[in-house]
Amino acid sequence: MNPTEIRVWIGEEVFMQIIRDVSRFVSIPGARTLLTMLFFYGIGTGILAPMNAVYLNESVGLSKVQIVVVFAVSLFCNIAITITIGWISDSLKNKKKLPIIAALFCIIGLFIYMNASGFRSALMGMTITVAPSGLIMGQLFGMARNHFSRYASDIVEIAQIWLRACYSIGFFAGLLLGANIFLLATFKGVLWGNLAGYVSLVILLLLYKETTGEPGAKQAVKGEPLSLVMLVALLMLSCADAIRGLYLQLVVLKLFSKPEIMSYIWSTQAVFELFFMTLGGYLAARYGSKKIIFLGGCFALITYLTYTSSTSLPVFFVVQPLYSFFVSILYGVAMGYVQRMFLSRTGFGASLYVFISQTASLIGYFLPLFIQGITPKIFIIPSLLVALSLLIIGVVLYKEKGSNRKNSIVLEQ
Repeated sequence: MNPTEIRVWIGEEVFMQIIRDVSRFVSIPGARTLLTMLFFYGIGTGILAPMNAVYLNESVGLSKVQIVVVFAVSLFCNIAITITIGWISDSLKNKKKLPIIAALFCIIGLFIYMNASGFRSALMGMTITVAPSGLIMGQLFGMARNHFSRYASDIVEIAQIWLRACYSIGFFAGLLLGANIFLLATFKGVLWGNLAGYVSLVILLLLYKETTGEPGAKQAVKGEPLSLVMLVALLMLSCADAIRGLYLQLVVLKLFSKPEIMSYIWSTQAVFELFFMTLGGYLAARYGSKKIIFLGGCFALITYLTYTSSTSLPVFFVVQPLYSFFVSILYGVAMGYVQRMFLSRTGFGASLYVFISQTASLIGYFLPLFIQGITPKIFIIPSLLVALSLLIIGVVLYKEKGSNRKNSIVLEQ
């Protein structure tokens, strides 16, 4: 799709707005450093992500239940640290110390993890690596919101989405890199690549000049009312995505017997991620975040049902663009939606979103244990979760529509 076709498809007005916002974005002091930081962090994370469960199974020799325990314990510690530090982070003048300290702990944990010889050492290494990592994403986006609120308050939301998209592009570049590193240097090479990502993050954080103090201009972003029901719906969507994140790699390994295939499947998302996140951001601004989240959920449901019913590798690749749109909405639009519930507490708002994602992962790791073995039937569970989430969001939208109609009638009278 060339620029002319994109302009016609999304509309001349939206296309020109994107061009203006991109120009404004790249001219903001510190924006390129933030982009680079998230890109390299994404590469480091992406190198290991699709190989993690396979490494524990193939190299360390852990069973399905042991793998779930390792992931669950490390995530539980992550959740506790993320929400606790997120709650107090807004009282700190300088936030960047937090992700620096967290990244250093992650490096120590990786040294233990890559030398694991059994269940206990793998559990210790992964816990030390994962437990503080929730601080990194939450505080990076808390810092970024403060930064753009000061320098360009009118493009805060889309700037956040572009930063998240840059992380995703780095993540999927890491997937491709990880697959090739695995072929050349096995799992050890993959783990060293992950460690290099954390080292790069520490260096870039040390070079980044954090923005502190009040915004330079009045923030143009409107807040969202706190909605526990919508947070539960997002938890369900994130839980479904977490199940896919851990178990799809195991199912693919079981079906096709090649660990690197999962990296190639996930890396196809990079082709669509930036475009879908950008499109989702502008659509959400025009039609509302909840409607776009609902649409993304529909695409996720189609994907999960496909995983359940098909064992064809080409089909797994064909449905990837649909899932890319869902992930773009879940990690872009939904992240901004949660943060806008807490505009006056940027650190907590960003950490709460990470908390939801990690809590969903913790739940998601256990649910498939009710299905015996590693089989595509596992994806019945995320299908049900997404369907229930869509029902909740649909009810919320229906009630809002009725409330708006009543308000319009009252105003007319």
